[in-house]
Amino acid sequence: MPMTMVVTRNVSDRTRGFLASSMLELAPGVYSAPRLSAAVRVRIWNVLEDWWPYEQDASVIMVWADQNTPGGQAVATLGMPSVALEEIDGIVLARRPN
Repeated sequence: MPMTMVVTRNVSDRTRGFLASSMLELAPGVYSAPRLSAAVRVRIWNVLEDWWPYEQDASVIMVWADQNTPGGQAVATLGMPSVALEEIDGIVLARRPN
């Protein structure tokens, strides 16, 4: 069960409360869970996606350890350009769509 981090910007109190109920809020809008199972992480992300249409001028990014991705971490985003991690010549780069 790898560490999971969620960073939010301008989300509703409902979203902040939901995240705080399942993760530790380290600073305003920054949440972590050191031992979150993949199933719970997916359920949290599904709730965030379901509530996303009700957010305005907000963004959410979730990162977690994943040995099957370049750099050993995976990224999911809402409200910001998607990020794809790619390994090029041994360096992990974040690629955003044009």
